[in-house]
Amino acid sequence: MEAANQGALQAEGKSVGLNIDLPFEQRPNEYIDKDKLLNFDYFFVRKVMFTKYSQGFVMMPGGFGTLDEFFEVATLMQTEKFKQMPMVLVGRKYWLGLMAWLEDVMLAEGNIHADDLSLFEIADTAEDVVQYMLEYYRTRQLAPNF
Repeated sequence: MEAANQGALQAEGKSVGLNIDLPFEQRPNEYIDKDKLLNFDYFFVRKVMFTKYSQGFVMMPGGFGTLDEFFEVATLMQTEKFKQMPMVLVGRKYWLGLMAWLEDVMLAEGNIHADDLSLFEIADTAEDVVQYMLEYYRTRQLAPNF
């Protein structure tokens, strides 16, 4: 999220931070507008806020928290509890193992449908991410609520 906050700040946009208070590793990054920093004690509350106002998702390589957020968003869209919106996983090499498992195990065992694999796109470059987001909204004739 730091890169997104840095880009927003450099473009003179709003740079909002949704920080989780943890005993180790997590701290707000320096690019967040200090009056737009929200701290949370619980992951589920942070995820509600994280998803509620989003217009799309860009998932970068990360740890358990990244996977938690990926599966949360995918589940909400799959079950239609959340409106369909673009979700891009960045770094084909990083995500290939998970994608193979989704297909070879979850899909093969009937735990997900083939259509569920279209809930997200994989991209390798920032240009590909931007192009996908623009094309997503252009082809659906929907405008994001920016």
